[in-house]
Amino acid sequence: MVVDELRCWRVAQAEELLRLGIRPGDSWHVVTKSDGAPLQPRSLMHSVSAVLKSWGVTLHGLRHSHASHLLASKVHPKVVQERFGHSSIAITMDIYSHLMPNIEEGAAAAVDDVRRAAINKRSKDVG
Repeated sequence: MVVDELRCWRVAQAEELLRLGIRPGDSWHVVTKSDGAPLQPRSLMHSVSAVLKSWGVTLHGLRHSHASHLLASKVHPKVVQERFGHSSIAITMDIYSHLMPNIEEGAAAAVDDVRRAAINKRSKDVG
């Protein structure tokens, strides 16, 4: 979905820049000033931070919420670790493992399922 939105944005941005007499190239930035000049990363961060602040949210809080939602949606912790740039999965799990309270139940259920299947197979083989 994000890639589709970025493609649409790229087309709209190119059309607007062409109206201004600017021909965008392949290395054109996604976020630019109105004249197509690149926006400094700090400027973007300050702009986003100001909007989030008016909502009572911080960039760090948004990042934490994103990770929390990923894990609650059962995205593998290794994927979350890589996406967030944590140096090890241990860091990710130390921060977010409290969001996975049913992880033990899931492991126990998986072991139960394997044991139950083995017992059923054995019963069929013997019987």
